[in-house]
Amino acid sequence: MSESQELQVQQKREVEKKTEGTAPGRVFVPVTDIFETPEALTVALEMPGVDRNSLEARVEDDVVTIEGRIDFAKYEGMQPIYTEYIVGHYARSFEISNKIDQSKISAQMKDGVVTIVLPKAEQAKPRRIDVS
Repeated sequence: MSESQELQVQQKREVEKKTEGTAPGRVFVPVTDIFETPEALTVALEMPGVDRNSLEARVEDDVVTIEGRIDFAKYEGMQPIYTEYIVGHYARSFEISNKIDQSKISAQMKDGVVTIVLPKAEQAKPRRIDVS
């Protein structure tokens, strides 16, 4: 590979806090992809090291919030020799419009990836118009 095509390690971005936190540890913005189909938006967030039981997803005031907490006990006694991965909690929020049916939002977690499905409201789905 030429030097311009070499893969670069993507640095984690820390959440910009508007308030002071009382929980120990850093909070990072999970790497996220958003896909759209005629029926829904699908949000995929990477949260490596987060256990399903340490994940919270909620919708409130037209904002979907996802928070994943790391169990730091897993890392006790380890002495890093080389690291590209920073251990920390994750948090991300998305403002959603009235085109999303909030009562049907669902989430699942598998292999460190959280998938949130935001179904479109019926009036927001594309439809064919009959011409007379």
